[in-house]
Amino acid sequence: MTLAPTLITLDALVPGQSGTVIHIAPCAADAGGGVDVSRRLMELGFVPGERIRMLKRLPGGDPVAVKVGDSTFALRRFEASLVSIKPE
Repeated sequence: MTLAPTLITLDALVPGQSGTVIHIAPCAADAGGGVDVSRRLMELGFVPGERIRMLKRLPGGDPVAVKVGDSTFALRRFEASLVSIKPE
């Protein structure tokens, strides 16, 4: 019998914690310009199997700084909540 891995969303990671991207939740175009947020996250490198690390969170939790590969991105909490990860 195997146990399913515990998944959390990226916005729940604490600074310094790492994880592996498992899934990007589908999201309709956001009101800020009609961009498909899920697709844009995947274009930036948030793809299943990719390792990520939470670098910093501003007071209030928005935005967050995340390292993916060799790149660092600032994401809104809403965007980070679309990324399901397996924490390490």
